[in-house]
Amino acid sequence: MSLRLESDGAIGRILIDRPEKRNAFNQAMWEQFPVLLGAALIDRAIRVVVVQSTTQGMFCAGADITELMAHKDNAAWREANQAAIYRTQHELARFAKPTIALIDGDCVGGGCGIAIACDIRVATAGSRIGITPAKLGLVYPLHDTKLLVDLVGPGQAKKMLFTGELLSAEEALRIGLIEMIDANATTLAQQIAANSAHSTHEIKCLVRRILDGQADDDLETKRLFAEAFSKVDFAEGTNAFVEKRKPKFK
Repeated sequence: MSLRLESDGAIGRILIDRPEKRNAFNQAMWEQFPVLLGAALIDRAIRVVVVQSTTQGMFCAGADITELMAHKDNAAWREANQAAIYRTQHELARFAKPTIALIDGDCVGGGCGIAIACDIRVATAGSRIGITPAKLGLVYPLHDTKLLVDLVGPGQAKKMLFTGELLSAEEALRIGLIEMIDANATTLAQQIAANSAHSTHEIKCLVRRILDGQADDDLETKRLFAEAFSKVDFAEGTNAFVEKRKPKFK
């Protein structure tokens, strides 16, 4: 199977495993990804999801161009492919639990789309990241383009898309495309998982509201702020602070 979900305590991992195609996503993989997200969502033990490759030095080469070429004249297939890609990116960007993309190696095109749909991106030092539709005569989806612009701003987004160049991890860090250069994301995932799942979920929802255009509180966001004081996580967090111990959130 080219995609699978594994879990290790509070950390779930969506593993990309198609090394013979440099982890390029075919239609079946685009359709499978939201299913794995659904499985991670209902698993109450999982608090953080990491998206990564099973093969060192290889994240994802993007969409399977061979498959795309084989169906380029099939309008129905192209429509289904576009819908599956959109669903994956849209649901990943709005997934209820924190997500981390662990980029090791080349992260290109649709692979970059997966990475930028995650909450946080961690790349190894030798990784390269780019979006190359201009080199193929294609157009990047609007939703994915917005995710990119939200991260790096319109100028850097245009530079990436116009040139199709592959950025080094250092350059990606400089422009805000990734958040960290590290060999793995386990420590970061553990730090997030140790905190209140209620807090991280609601904070993530607030950031999404801001990215989608909301600029001020409404009744719902005011309610979320007020109700946090009555939650068991607030009681545990404050008690742990007073008692000078680590909180144990359930």
